[in-house]
Amino acid sequence: MANAMLAIWSDVTPEQETDYLHWLTREHTTERVSIPGFEAARVFRAALPEVCRYLILYDLAQPQVLTSPAYLARLNAPTPWSQRIMPRLRNFARGGGPVRAIRGIGSGAHLLPLRLGQVPGGAESLLEALVAEDRVCAARLLEVDQKGSGTPTNEKALRGGDGSFPGLLLIEATDPGALRQTLSRHGQAITALGVEVKDPALYTAVFALQKSELRDGAADGMNEASPGPA
Repeated sequence: MANAMLAIWSDVTPEQETDYLHWLTREHTTERVSIPGFEAARVFRAALPEVCRYLILYDLAQPQVLTSPAYLARLNAPTPWSQRIMPRLRNFARGGGPVRAIRGIGSGAHLLPLRLGQVPGGAESLLEALVAEDRVCAARLLEVDQKGSGTPTNEKALRGGDGSFPGLLLIEATDPGALRQTLSRHGQAITALGVEVKDPALYTAVFALQKSELRDGAADGMNEASPGPA
């Protein structure tokens, strides 16, 4: 698993959802994963009624990738498609940094991402208890580099303000019922990390891209994809 991660939340309207997904799968994730230090991307959709909420998780080689010249160059030169998408995103939140603890192995199709109210520390025993639960694959604890995540860029200016969080707990499982049971059994310990555990949204994987899947020239040709409806 990655030494660092970047997590990004956003909402779109139902009318914008197809264009948003085409942008993610046909341009944006390819653009990002082609950057040195970006190793993989996974996209999840929240199980929420009447809300189209997505979470993108990027695996990074190291935390310094967040402020690397190559990444900042992309953030300061958004594509025409990105320039159209970014102002439409709502409830945008973004944070990246080092992965402080990992337990388990692999990844599940179902995810419980919990934003922490404090910088995580000393939670290894909790992660061990989480992955001991039936059908739970892995648990990760991310500490957000607030300075690196908050670097001003042209892309950020298009959104008009990003939400932030000190840390992130990610629990992955093979089915959503396992996540609900795990949350019920370990709710008190999770709450101690500054998490509001009442009715959190569960997420399902909808797309994934590994750097090894990028064919030669994919990054150069990504803007040739149809930009979808204006």
